[in-house]
Amino acid sequence: MNAVTRRAVIATAAVSMALSLAACGKAGGDDSGDKGSSTKIGLLLPENKTSRYEALDKPQFEKAVKAACSDCEIVYNNAVSDVVKQKQQFDQLIADGVKVIALDPVDAAKAEGWVKDAKAKGVKVVAYDRAVPGADAYVSHDNNKVGELQGQALLTALGAKAATANVVMINGDEKDPNAALFKKGAHTALDGKVGKIAYEASGEWDPKVAGEKMSAAISSVGKDKIGAVYSANDGMAGGIVTSLENAGVKGIPVGGQDAEVAGVQRIIAGTQTFTIYKSPLQLAPEAAKFAVNLLKGKDIGAQGQTDGVPSTLFAPVVVDKTNIQSTVVKDGIYKAADLCTADLAAKCTELGIK
Repeated sequence: MNAVTRRAVIATAAVSMALSLAACGKAGGDDSGDKGSSTKIGLLLPENKTSRYEALDKPQFEKAVKAACSDCEIVYNNAVSDVVKQKQQFDQLIADGVKVIALDPVDAAKAEGWVKDAKAKGVKVVAYDRAVPGADAYVSHDNNKVGELQGQALLTALGAKAATANVVMINGDEKDPNAALFKKGAHTALDGKVGKIAYEASGEWDPKVAGEKMSAAISSVGKDKIGAVYSANDGMAGGIVTSLENAGVKGIPVGGQDAEVAGVQRIIAGTQTFTIYKSPLQLAPEAAKFAVNLLKGKDIGAQGQTDGVPSTLFAPVVVDKTNIQSTVVKDGIYKAADLCTADLAAKCTELGIK
């Protein structure tokens, strides 16, 4: 082999080796990137005024994901009721290579466009608790049924007084599709069965706003003429109860939703009549299962469909003073010590909460 030929062979070998190393480096980089994205699951929750999200939903979701996928990483953010902030959080997850996002939207109508854009980039979305058109999966409770149960529980609490009672309704945020379902369900139960809905307004999921609306209702209807109050959730019920107490209104039924610690404690104390328990032991693990299965390319195992989206909807449960022990305590959501503070100890004993 002459010198020229030898140099050509060496050069060819060098180029070949360089290409091979480049290819290996590229493949290794892609594998590493794919591995990163294939172990990340995003969780975006809408607000922190309602304590259940941080106290119940988030930890239950994280626990269930880890049980199903030990090397999965949960990337979490709370939008604190800011739709612009949540869009930024959503976009950042996609930019960071997250391939599945569990999204409980601040504004479901706006989130529809986000989901469409995500799909175009190969990102799948689990609609968590609030339906988002076009999502890959949806998990929630039967939200129309939640409203019906709230209305029925209010009727039960009113008893024979229902037919002539003036009812105040403080609904959830009008941007929230779930609030519309709760409201619709409650009206289904109440309309024609109570004297009248004497005052109705949105409390915007904000205890302070709900309290202000309750004060306006007291001024409008008259503090001695209000028979019961429907509150779309427990957080707002807290503001409502405070307004009622400040006005000297006592002993009227007030209902809520979410089975928050404060709500359950008000039931024990007798200032709130009932709440609706939507077990995070059902909701969060199902959403986690959907997310992990979507990540792994498996069938998600949905129970049915909602507006064409594979979905599972769980049945909500009314909680009042008779079944606190057999629901939220038995399920391990709360310990008796979480609920039965010193000032409630005697009443907890009466109700068999232990």
